[in-house]
Amino acid sequence: MMNLTNQTAIVAGATRGAGRAMAIKLGEAGATVYVTGRTTREERSPMGRKETIEETAELVNKAGGKGIAVQVDHTDKDQVKRLITKVSEEQNGQLDILVNDIWGGDPLTEWGKDVADHELEKGLQLLKQAVQAHILTSHYALPLMKQNNAGLIVEITDGVDYEYRGNFYYSLAKVSNIHMAKAMSEDLKAYNITSIALTPGFIRSEYMLDLFGVTEENWQEGAKVEKHFIASETPFYIGEALKQLALDKDVQRFNGRTLSTWELSEIYGFKDADGRQPHWGNYYKNHVEK
Repeated sequence: MMNLTNQTAIVAGATRGAGRAMAIKLGEAGATVYVTGRTTREERSPMGRKETIEETAELVNKAGGKGIAVQVDHTDKDQVKRLITKVSEEQNGQLDILVNDIWGGDPLTEWGKDVADHELEKGLQLLKQAVQAHILTSHYALPLMKQNNAGLIVEITDGVDYEYRGNFYYSLAKVSNIHMAKAMSEDLKAYNITSIALTPGFIRSEYMLDLFGVTEENWQEGAKVEKHFIASETPFYIGEALKQLALDKDVQRFNGRTLSTWELSEIYGFKDADGRQPHWGNYYKNHVEK
């Protein structure tokens, strides 16, 4: 069902993982998707991963949409401005969906260290990428939505509340993403723009599969390294969640809320790519908190 055929989206941070899956799922519904990130076939980001934005754009095309790869470091306001100018010129000023999934913070997070012991520059760089970059992107992108008096903005986070997440900088970043969505929902009410935060559960990204030495085919073996991995979900779970939100004509009922893959799977009735319907919220309550 190609219900997003006439819609334009930016998935900021779509090189791999959740960002890639969300871009593909929007493409599956027919959207034109600008996929951004730092890694191209010619240049790798400090993450050192092999996945590229060109690959993501090709997968969007294969799914049925139109994928447009644009190399952008979202901490650089001039690069963000060039992206938005490109979208505006190519799409006649139309931007319907903005997904802020910029991260790259895994090598910057020093788990087990408090704010005094954590390397300061790594922590500040994490906040620059996971908070400031989201602000810059929203600042330059939202005027397109405002002039059209419509739009959906989605802040990708980790968790649904304001509880501590085990590391000072990581926690500050993810809680900030939630509050940015809430703040924008209040700021932009007059423009018919819906702003929400969206979280996956324990996500089986390419990075996590590599970390646990498994593939998607034998991912359960990763539970031998981290037992809670057994409750993980593929990136396509959050991709499907986003697609359903984008297709929902009454999405404004969620304005200002923080939503999860497991809650939305119950609301919309979708399943993960492997046919499962993981519910990280229940699993966390029953197996992690205890």
